Amino acid sequence: MHAGSLREKLEQFDEQWAPRIIAAVNDQHVKLAKLEGPFDWHHHDGADEFFLVLRGRLVIEFRDADDRRLDEGDFCVVPSGTDHRPVAPDGEAHVLLVEPAATRNTGNLDTDRTVEDPDWI
Repeated sequence: MHAGSLREKLEQFDEQWAPRIIAAVNDQHVKLAKLEGPFDWHHHDGADEFFLVLRGRLVIEFRDADDRRLDEGDFCVVPSGTDHRPVAPDGEAHVLLVEPAATRNTGNLDTDRTVEDPDWI
């Protein structure tokens, strides 16, 4: 069983763009991340990605669709294979993510922001 406080989990780390796993649901990981500024353009082959903004604002930019502006409490599902770039334009945003356990944060890219094995908190 996984249970806890999102607020307390978010207090356990400060690093941005490095998601932490808080739970597993079937073959999915539930992750928390702190984001600020733009991330890298990427996509996830074979995996949809769920974003829920807990604090702040997030804009998910798409190459082939209109950008999505997400305020606190808003969510977006990015379909598998869709090029996208999350941007936290107004300071740090806190986000809950749900995605298959094997999903890397940088998807098809290897960069200095790639997290191969996220920490559990």
